[in-house]
Order: sequence, then C-alpha cells, then structure tokens
Amino acid sequence: MTDASQEGSTPARPIWMPPESQGHTPGRNRLTGRRILVVGAGTQKSEEPDAPPGNGRAIAILCAREGASVACADKDIVAATQTHELIREARGSSSVVVADVANEGACTEIVERAEQALEGLDGIVVNVSIGLGRGLEQTATADWDRTFAVNLRAHFLIAKAALPRMPLGSAIVFISSTAALRPGTNIPAYDASKAGLAGLCRHVAQEGAQRGVRANVILPGLIDTPLGRSASRGRPSRARTPIPLGRQGTAWEVAYSVVFLLSAEASYITAQSLVVDGGLTALRG
Repeated sequence: MTDASQEGSTPARPIWMPPESQGHTPGRNRLTGRRILVVGAGTQKSEEPDAPPGNGRAIAILCAREGASVACADKDIVAATQTHELIREARGSSSVVVADVANEGACTEIVERAEQALEGLDGIVVNVSIGLGRGLEQTATADWDRTFAVNLRAHFLIAKAALPRMPLGSAIVFISSTAALRPGTNIPAYDASKAGLAGLCRHVAQEGAQRGVRANVILPGLIDTPLGRSASRGRPSRARTPIPLGRQGTAWEVAYSVVFLLSAEASYITAQSLVVDGGLTALRG
C-alpha cells in the first residue's frame, strides 16, 4: 500500500493497487476449457511508450490467462493481432477474427467464425462503442444512427446470432459505461445507447435463462486506458474528477469483473448491472 495525495485541500489518503489491478497476477484456472469470443479485443493506438492496455485487450488476455481459448475480434486487424500475439507469447490459446460490427452482416459472421475457430462458444464479451455528435443541436441524425449501430444494435445482433449456439452454463457480458447512469459526456447518442444496453441485457437474460445461459452488463467509470487518456487530454477536468477510492481504475480491474461474470463463480447471477467505478456514481452523485 502506498500513500498518494489528492489535489487541492483534500487530505492524503492511502491508495491501494493490488497486483490484480496492474495485471501482474498469475491465472487461477477460473475459465479452464471455456471458449470465449471477445468483440473489441484490440486497443487504441498510443504514442506513449508505457501506454496501458484498453479494456478489450485486458479482457482477452485475462480470459486466456485463466485458461480459456479466446477469439480476438476487432475491426482493426493490427490491434487484434497484437492482442493475439500477447496471448500466444504467454502460451495462451487465441485466434483472430476481423470484422466491423457497424455492418449488420458482420455481427453474425463474427459469431460464426469464432465458433468455428474455437469449436464452440461458452462465453461472449461485447466491448465496442463509439461516440459521435456533440450536444443535441450538433448531433446529426447520421451520428445518432451510427452510434446506435455500434453501441447497441451490434450487441443485439451478436446476442441474436450467439444465443442458439451457446450450451448450458454459458455467459454473455456487455460492456456499457457509467454514462448510462448520469450525463457527463455531452454526447447524447453515446449516453442513450449505453443506457439501452441494460434493457437489452435483461431481455437476453430472460431468453437465455430458458437455455441456462446468463447475461450481465459491466459499467466502467473512469478507467486509465489509451482512450481514457485521450479523453482527458481533450477535457482536462476529467482527470481531476474526485473519485472516492482516490484514483482511476485500470483495464485489468474491468477484466477481472468480466472474468467473474463469465465464470462458474457467478452461476446464479444474471440480468444484472455491475458498476466498476471506484464509488463515483454512488458516492459522488
């Protein structure tokens, strides 16, 4: 445990970052034998030499570390391949699927190709989103439609294609955002589409329950990723947000939440929304 001071008059507080939060913990065989498709498994390119991984890359790597065979899907072949290579370097099992979920047909294709590569599907993580437009007046209809196509329609189409293929005990995890709970991005299409994921998840969970397949949503808050750092450069106040636990989260902490929901440890949890934000929305609302 180390001490870290907050800005201004806020007194110093202990900041705890265990090995898990930094991606340094060995696997514990929590997903051994599982076949997991991670949609959005790449990471945004960064010029920083010590750039952290994005949520999708951390999720894919951790799933593999925990014993799963992973299909790394992304529209960016370079980003997907980099994740794949990191998994293989760690002696994990991985394959690459390239497709753009903004294309309706690609969503079904991703599921089909992943199922073929992995010889089945026991888990799916959908970690894709964009945010177009700015405020109501500056958000064009085309911005709204494209944002919803990626942030909500793709999740629907992937779940629609996957659910009939998934065996008893499988799980689906959608990655949303705390923007679903409170405004703050000034991108109405982003906020609204992220909020819609909770409703979609409940329906997928309802239909999935008849097949023994669970569905849940993760809502990350301020997470230290290349995308998050880029957002903070554009809006410096973001980095100064007073988070109750005193720091931004890491992609590994999001990934551990996903692994839990994919694993048998969460066998009685479905149709739920898990907020991963250091207490921000509940304690600083």
